[in-house]
Amino acid sequence: MSKARLVISAVVVEGRSQAEAARVYGVSKGWVSKLLARYRIEGETAFEPRSRRPKTSPTATPARVVELVLRLRKQLAEAGRDAGADTIVWHLQHDHQLRLSRATVHRILIRHGTVVPAPAKRPRSSYIRFAADQPNGCWQADFTHYRLTRPDGRAGVDVEILTWIDDCTRYLLSVTAHRRVTGPIVLSTFRDTVIAYGIPASTLTDNGMVFTTRLSGGKGLETELRHLNVVQKNSRPNHPTTCGKVERVQQTMKKWLRAQTLQPATLDELQALLAAFLQEYNHRRPHRSLPQRAVPASLYHALPKAVASTNRTTDTHDRVRKDRIDTTGAVTLRLNGRLHHIGIGRTHARTHVLLLIQDLHVRVIAAATGELLRELTIDPSRDYQPTGRAPRPRSKTNG
Repeated sequence: MSKARLVISAVVVEGRSQAEAARVYGVSKGWVSKLLARYRIEGETAFEPRSRRPKTSPTATPARVVELVLRLRKQLAEAGRDAGADTIVWHLQHDHQLRLSRATVHRILIRHGTVVPAPAKRPRSSYIRFAADQPNGCWQADFTHYRLTRPDGRAGVDVEILTWIDDCTRYLLSVTAHRRVTGPIVLSTFRDTVIAYGIPASTLTDNGMVFTTRLSGGKGLETELRHLNVVQKNSRPNHPTTCGKVERVQQTMKKWLRAQTLQPATLDELQALLAAFLQEYNHRRPHRSLPQRAVPASLYHALPKAVASTNRTTDTHDRVRKDRIDTTGAVTLRLNGRLHHIGIGRTHARTHVLLLIQDLHVRVIAAATGELLRELTIDPSRDYQPTGRAPRPRSKTNG
C-alpha cells in the first residue's frame, strides 16, 4: 500500500489529526493537507502517480528550432550527405545564424526517433590520429568500384574511380572515372594534379601494382616521384586504416552518388556527377576532422604549402598553432622565451584561429573560414603588437 493511501486512511478512517499522521509517516503537514484536498475532489485518482514536469520550460528549445533541426536532418540524409549532430550544428550556425550545442541536437534527434541505435564502437581516444602538418605535405590516393545503371534501370558495367586527396586539409584534389585504373592513368592524373596544385612533399598509397611499379618491373608513378624528389610511402598489406582518409572520402562519395535521383549510365555522366561532388565536398560540406568544422577548401588555400625537400631554398622555423582570440581582441604567442600579445580587434573576440608562424612572420586566419585576420612581423622588443589602426575616441564624461 502506498504512503498516500496510508495517510488518507489514518486521517479519514482512523480519525487521526493531520499533524499526527504527518508525524507518524514522516511527511510534512502541508503535504498531508494537499493530499486530503485532492482526495476529496478526485477520489481514488488522487493516488495515481503524477508527472513532476514543470508547467512551463522557459529554456526549452523552441518548436520552430526543433522543426528546423528535423528538416535539416531529412534534407541532408536524402542528399546522401552526413546528417549527424555535428553537421546539423554547423548548418544551424552558418546557414541560419542559430547556436545549439551538439548534445541538444542529439537529444532532439533521439526524441523524434531519427537516430538508429548502433553497436558500441571503439572510443575515439583509442585511435592514434596522424595528419600532415601542411597542405601538400602528403597526398593520399586510392581507387574504388562503382556500377553504372542501364537506361532500363538494370545494373550496368562496373567501373573504377581514382581519388587523390590532401592529407592535411582533406581537400579533394582529383576524382576521375575510368573503365579500369591502370599505371599510366595513375601517372597521368598525378601529373595533372601537380600542374593544378604543385608538387607534394610525399604520397601515401597501398601496395597496388598501379601505384608500386617496382613490383611489376615497369615505369610509372614511382619513377616520377623519384624524379621529383617526392617521398613515396606505402601502407602495410592488409592494413587499410593507414590510408583511412582516402578510404573514408570514397565511402562518403559513393553514399552521395547512390542518393542521386538520376544514376549515371555512362562514364561521362558519372564524371559530371563526380565534378559536382568535388565542389560540394571541398566548398560546402563541413568536415568533422578539421578545426571548427571548416570546409576543406578554406584551410587548403589559407595555409602555406609544403614542398619537396630539394625545393626548399631557406631554412626557417615553421609551425602552426591553434588558439582563440580573447575578449580583448588579442592572441598570445611565445617567441624565443618571450610572450607577445598580438592585437586582432574586439570584433573577432572568441573566434577560433590558426597562427601560421615562420620565424618572426605571423599570419592569423579564422579556423572555420580561412579568412586572413592579420599578417605581421613580430617586433621582438615589444610585448603588445598593435593593429596599427587609430584608437577610437574616448566618450566625453559629464562634470
